[in-house]
Amino acid sequence: MSQIDELAERVERLLLRHDELSRTNALLREQVAALTGERDNLRSRLNAARARIDVLLERLPRDTPAADASAAQRETP
Repeated sequence: MSQIDELAERVERLLLRHDELSRTNALLREQVAALTGERDNLRSRLNAARARIDVLLERLPRDTPAADASAAQRETP
């Protein structure tokens, strides 16, 4: 095989490898985009859940001296 034939074969292999890597890269970019969207959605849901918990915590009664005394009475045997 001549040097030109060997070089042409190597160039063909490099071109095939480049195509493979380009396709793989495109697939990975799609996965990153999908995962980024999923992450953003989960963050949004987490923030909404935190906001709901904060609202529920605000609705809880504040500790009062009478409530503390009745709780202490329940704890003593």
